[in-house]
Amino acid sequence: MFNFNGKLLNEDDKILDAKNRGLQWGDAVYEELRVVSGEVIFLEEHYLRLMSSMRILRMEIPMNFTMEFMEEEILKTVLKEGLKVTKRVKFTVFRNSENDDALANNSISYIVTTSILPNPFYILEENEYEVELFKDFYKNASMLSNLDTTNKILNVVGRIYAQENDYNDCLVLNEQKQVIESLNGNIFLIQKNVIKTPPLTDGCLNGILRKKVIEIISKLEDYELQELSISPFELQKADELFTINAIDGIISITKYRKKVYSNFVAKNLIGKLNAAARMSVSKAI
Repeated sequence: MFNFNGKLLNEDDKILDAKNRGLQWGDAVYEELRVVSGEVIFLEEHYLRLMSSMRILRMEIPMNFTMEFMEEEILKTVLKEGLKVTKRVKFTVFRNSENDDALANNSISYIVTTSILPNPFYILEENEYEVELFKDFYKNASMLSNLDTTNKILNVVGRIYAQENDYNDCLVLNEQKQVIESLNGNIFLIQKNVIKTPPLTDGCLNGILRKKVIEIISKLEDYELQELSISPFELQKADELFTINAIDGIISITKYRKKVYSNFVAKNLIGKLNAAARMSVSKAI
């Protein structure tokens, strides 16, 4: 079951035509969210980021496209599975096409798709998680690089590279050869009492959990947060590395080349992140 412009359809129903701009041009943005027991986690943050992305891409935002509308369309789709199911939701907005598929009329359509998640809360896995640099292609630093669009070919090729070489993930570089993120999310580096994450100006994704973790770390007395560029040379000097995304939460990196990392800070943050998720729901109520 999925939601297309407010109408619930079966998985095998066809809705896309050959001129679809999301397909032909990558002209689409999306938000991936968690829904737990009928509550959308970090709804306001996801809604505001989606609106910002649509404005940057000059999409026409319908008057009824409010936060309450977005929540209603998500829950309409999710609740078919029952209230107790934890779901991963992808809310995709794409621009409609004209008869000439090179043109756009700036009006939009949306699709809401879901899948089941095993845990209602963020869980820090203790499994081995090895990464390597992905150097075949670089991500150019710009405002467009901060957006979650359907243009993910670098991530697709990077994941194939990781799979071929038995890595769990790869780290993405910008054109200045600075580490800006992983294929799966934003990156944080810890060395002694300093926690670093790349600034948005380096081209990393403007992730919702990036913002939340920055807020959490800023309140910790024992650590100093720095939004500064990360050189590949710093990776082997770090005490800890982790990545984050809105679906998986915090993922501890255990190994990069010959360097093995601890997960002390990640363990300290995971409970605080779950508390922030619960707080986002209580504020909405």
